[in-house]
Amino acid sequence: MHFFIYEVGYRMVALAACIYCGRRVWYGAVERKITMYNTDWWDWWTPDLVFQRDAMPIRYWMTMVMAAGGTVLCFLATILGYYQPGT
Repeated sequence: MHFFIYEVGYRMVALAACIYCGRRVWYGAVERKITMYNTDWWDWWTPDLVFQRDAMPIRYWMTMVMAAGGTVLCFLATILGYYQPGT
């Protein structure tokens, strides 16, 4: 029974992360800018970085590709579930 609860919880978290990353990519493409959130514990007062497509195209596309990759990986995790070899 515990495995079933973990499996459902894992898929729900993966689906939520997939939706979050997908929305980031969608709004980044529509608005032509994407925000990279500051995750630094020591420098938390620094504002979030916003990359404009025309002003900083390399950082914009790097962030878009990372967010799109996160969307794909979370989608695969939602469908495939938690794989345990030998069970």
